[in-house]
Amino acid sequence: MQQFITFAINHWELFLALAVICALLAYHTFAGFGGAKSVSPQEAIRVINQQQGVVLDVRDPGEVKSGKILDSVTIPLADLPQQLNKLEKYRDRPVIAVCQSGARSARACNILRKHGFDSVYNLQGGILAWTNAGLPLSKKK
Repeated sequence: MQQFITFAINHWELFLALAVICALLAYHTFAGFGGAKSVSPQEAIRVINQQQGVVLDVRDPGEVKSGKILDSVTIPLADLPQQLNKLEKYRDRPVIAVCQSGARSARACNILRKHGFDSVYNLQGGILAWTNAGLPLSKKK
């Protein structure tokens, strides 16, 4: 135990870095998703079909060119706070946020929840999970 304490004192920078990393992981795990539920592509389809859920695609325009979920609303994450009025008519419906892998859409869920959207979901794994599940994308604007 004495050797561990000596090591920790001599290499305090490493332990500080470890503490910062642990704090960031804890924040991302517990606060980063803002209470939004993560859904699989199959669960997202159920929400869309049974609860008239709307898909919000927060990817950049260059990413959307490769295809998007049919009938999704496209608003890049950087523009979302200024363009929330486009989603006003969907306030009473479930909103499923989608990005390439699920990280940006989690931030979009936070923004939506802060602006009064109650039923917000994050597509776990994003468009990558959607296509890996064999589900179609539309190239229409």
